[in-house]
Amino acid sequence: MRHEQLIKRFLVDEFLPDTEPADLDPDYDLTAGGVVDSLGLLKIIAWLEHRFDLVADELELDPESFRTVRAIDAFVRHAAARDLETN
Repeated sequence: MRHEQLIKRFLVDEFLPDTEPADLDPDYDLTAGGVVDSLGLLKIIAWLEHRFDLVADELELDPESFRTVRAIDAFVRHAAARDLETN
């Protein structure tokens, strides 16, 4: 299952209040574009933990996994699949 729309909504609400979720390209580089900095990354990770019931301490947190909406979606899907394998 893809979560791009939820991720876009969160990013727009938190970091791009003058943008519509539909206008956020899933491949837009959030870091290079200055949308997300290191503190923003922590905010995204905290939201992912809460929203998708993930435990960051148990996951490999590569900054590349959070550069784009598509990368964040892939991270969530990978983490969810990993949880299914371990349970």
